[in-house]
Amino acid sequence: MAKIIHSLDIGTDSIKILSCSIDPKSSHLKMLAFNSLPCFGVRKGVVVDVEKVSNYIRQLVDKQVQSIGREIDDVYANINGHHIFVVPSHGTVAISRADQIISQEDEDRVIQAAEAISLPSNKNILAVFTKDFIIDGEKGIKDPLGMKGIRLEADVLALCGFTPYIKNLYEAILNSGIKYKEAIVSPLAAARAVLTPQQKELGVAVLDIGASTIGLAVFEEGDLIHLAVLPLGSFNITKDIAIGLKTRIDIAEEIKQKFGLSPLIKKSKLTRKKNNIQINKDLSSPLNFNFKELKRVVEPRIDEMFAFVNKELKKIGRQKQLPAGVVITGGGAKLSGIVEVAKEKLKLPVSIGLPKGITGLPKDTSLSVVAGLSLLALDNEEESPSEIGGRFANFFRKIFKVFIP
Repeated sequence: MAKIIHSLDIGTDSIKILSCSIDPKSSHLKMLAFNSLPCFGVRKGVVVDVEKVSNYIRQLVDKQVQSIGREIDDVYANINGHHIFVVPSHGTVAISRADQIISQEDEDRVIQAAEAISLPSNKNILAVFTKDFIIDGEKGIKDPLGMKGIRLEADVLALCGFTPYIKNLYEAILNSGIKYKEAIVSPLAAARAVLTPQQKELGVAVLDIGASTIGLAVFEEGDLIHLAVLPLGSFNITKDIAIGLKTRIDIAEEIKQKFGLSPLIKKSKLTRKKNNIQINKDLSSPLNFNFKELKRVVEPRIDEMFAFVNKELKKIGRQKQLPAGVVITGGGAKLSGIVEVAKEKLKLPVSIGLPKGITGLPKDTSLSVVAGLSLLALDNEEESPSEIGGRFANFFRKIFKVFIP
């Protein structure tokens, strides 16, 4: 019987589960079933009500079991939230062998030395991504094993998070009756699903725009060089429309879905319309507005979003400096006009990233995280290095062990 991988994407407005089988001949993934449910108890990507989220997970898993006709024991899950941050670090060790040949032990020791960073007691290192090794001052070495030297150094990127939020996720999954197998940060999962090795080699950023968060991951020379989760998303636009046009939230969402960011595009035909638009959908009185009003409501939020992104890129000297540009994915990528607006705000090439690599999976940007989890699971099952770069295997087991009684 073919091995099955189950992936769970816990989002602010919904949770999704994807089950895929591994083709034993090609080692490719094929979708068996996908289900989703609206979810409450998650705020800005963080589990805030463990019991409620656990109940939703249980309902979704039961639904998926009915779809695939098999029990689900464990899942690959995502972790998200503004509490996630990265810290660059550096480690140095002396080569241990008398013949000065660098061994796996030396590589492990230098990474452990780089992990020795000072963090508050309620924050922990979740993963360490190796950027470069340095042998006797010679930089830019990706694989030092077998080389000769006296001193080995490593530049790494430590991915960190807030321990209580991680504990909430851990408990929500276990209390639902299933086990976690791995947990992976959402922007990295999205990147695995939508980016190509060539893009990551040239220099690219992925923007995973969700309901209440924007995940940013930046790659260069195949390695992760920066990651951030911003505490705002596409639902902020909906709320702004509801407040600005003084209407219900469902009407505001309908307006956002229908017109997207078209009012911000100078050459758009819609921006030249001067007549009021009228919406009568079971309202006590019709809602009237024009595109100038809609632009006034939406533009400040869009400016804020891309200002955040530019600020993060500026931190690493990559503002306007990514040859492969920006790939936008997530539910927010469905907003009409987002590519044109992002190009103008970021001054970079911009494209939409659809998940690929899973047979039968719909071409839907909102499935990028759950698809990426499955693809990273496949990488892990095959014990092959992740395309993202860095050491993925078991990195969340280390932090979750803190909560195991």
